Amino acid sequence: MKLVGYGYAVLAHIGFLVLWQLVVMGLDVPSYILPSPIETFAEITDGSYNWWMHTWTTTAEIFGGYILAIIVGVALAVMFVWVPALNAAVMPLLVTLNMVPKVAMAPLFIIWFSYGVIPNMVIAFSICFFPIVLTTYRGLVEVEPDLINLVKALKANRWQIFIKIQLPGSLPYLFSGMKVAAILAVAGAVVGEFIASEKGLGNFLLIQQNALNTSAMMMALLLITAIGMALYGFVLLLEYIFITRKGIQS
Repeated sequence: MKLVGYGYAVLAHIGFLVLWQLVVMGLDVPSYILPSPIETFAEITDGSYNWWMHTWTTTAEIFGGYILAIIVGVALAVMFVWVPALNAAVMPLLVTLNMVPKVAMAPLFIIWFSYGVIPNMVIAFSICFFPIVLTTYRGLVEVEPDLINLVKALKANRWQIFIKIQLPGSLPYLFSGMKVAAILAVAGAVVGEFIASEKGLGNFLLIQQNALNTSAMMMALLLITAIGMALYGFVLLLEYIFITRKGIQS
């Protein structure tokens, strides 16, 4: 049934590309306004754009910020569960900091971390960090109380309760946060490249905008989308391995 669902998704994407091509051809849309998919994909063969360098830079920023957000977010969520006083003090502060527009903070990140991959990675981290903390913490605390009482009656210690009960029970929540964060990480990295960067697909977009090279801009957008889809697909794969497949086997 899952494979059928993925087949529908692939067909929907192919249908979108076909519809895009037909609209451009049927309405005779100028390429500087909306290039066709064929014109767009043809740009990937232009070696002067150095697609590999720009794509690799953006990928490193997205995945770097995302992985850092998972490590720090999960660690903080665990600390909040183990030390309730820390949760009462720090969680409201995190909520407040999350209200600060990250785009507005980007110039500060540039002053603190200079130009390049690092500030853009930090921006991606700052945008996708909070959903992971929030969802993981909620998953850890919303374990069935009766189950906790049962394992305590069986003389399980705190660490055993965490590893055997709380952590497995929090995985659906964690993966929900990771899915949201995957989308936000892409936006964060590209916003950083818009503001101050000498390479990356976001920077490439601005350069081609000044040259009115719409087809190259569209190709850059497709590559950014592909990176985001790869990250999201990786999360889905992990979710299948750690939740879906184990559920089927049990």
